[in-house]
Amino acid sequence: MHRHLRPLPPHAVPLLRTPSLTPTGVFHSAEAFHLDYEKMEEEFKVFVYPDGDPDTYFHTPRKLTGKYASEGYFFKNIRESRFFTNDPHRAHLFFIPISCHKMRGRGLTYERMVYEVEEYVKSLKFKYPYWNRTMGADHFFVTCHDIGVKATTGVPHLVKNSIRVVCSSSYDDDYIPHKDVTLPQVQLPFFHPAGGGSDIKNRNTLAFWAGRSDSKLKDELAAVWDNDTELDIQNNRVDLRATGAIVYMEKLYKSKFCLCPHGPVGSSRIADSIHYGCVPVIMSNYYDLPFNDILDWRKFSVILKETDVYKLKDILRSISEKHFMALNQNLVKVQKHFKWNTPPVRLDAFHMVMYELWLRRHVIRY
Repeated sequence: MHRHLRPLPPHAVPLLRTPSLTPTGVFHSAEAFHLDYEKMEEEFKVFVYPDGDPDTYFHTPRKLTGKYASEGYFFKNIRESRFFTNDPHRAHLFFIPISCHKMRGRGLTYERMVYEVEEYVKSLKFKYPYWNRTMGADHFFVTCHDIGVKATTGVPHLVKNSIRVVCSSSYDDDYIPHKDVTLPQVQLPFFHPAGGGSDIKNRNTLAFWAGRSDSKLKDELAAVWDNDTELDIQNNRVDLRATGAIVYMEKLYKSKFCLCPHGPVGSSRIADSIHYGCVPVIMSNYYDLPFNDILDWRKFSVILKETDVYKLKDILRSISEKHFMALNQNLVKVQKHFKWNTPPVRLDAFHMVMYELWLRRHVIRY
């Protein structure tokens, strides 16, 4: 059965040792999370396979800017972090450090990318004993590029058994919710500081969306609400490569809600909304939200089914000012969890991804 949200199971835990670190209102269980997070910081180790030339497709990020920056930051952060180990005997998980973003940057076709991933994993299987003892179940792979997700299909066990950390977390892309991890897609750099909290009085637009119609849902969104006076719907009318970037950001600052309709390719729209303090409205039937095991998304976003597009304005107008203020204030609390840093900072996006991996360290081993 498909599920929108997968809350953490309840745990009986002692009180936090560091209650001052516990923001309220945005976690499924703040106490359980911070206690286990501290244990992760003390114990978690990841072995990064040393094989592969960093000047080609391996180890180092292609770049730390653009819409695939999250992949680049992870590749850089893992080596800057306390979790990195050169000793495979200490490792809980094993990282396969091949970058589909770098392959894409070198002009490799999809077929060639599948081949490169397959050959690299094959070489690891022959050289080391670690993949074979679990059929890859304690290994993980990171990619933010949509084609990179598909490039793993040449290694069936990589899709079936290994943890795929991906920006595209639609169930249509063979994403397995209990196994795989959603990598928050963040387009960097942000050209303006974070919003939210004190700027509510300046948010005069009920809801905003700008983008291209690459799905039935987006077509319906534009068709139903394109000329509405309260919903600012700009179907393919903001060119982010030209002067539109500034216009786009200003609209995020001035809107109460930002619409995030699901489409066939990954998007940084959710992270943009969070950064600029615009409450995201998630419009998707089957999608795993970033850090869904940890954060209670209903505390800082609005989650709708795709069929709700026809009553969108009624739903948003029914949200009281008090409820909206609570959503907005909680949005400010989670901003740091979607921020990438180098070196990584405690509780930032990198550490949240690592915690999701930590939760998956007790895998079924074949």
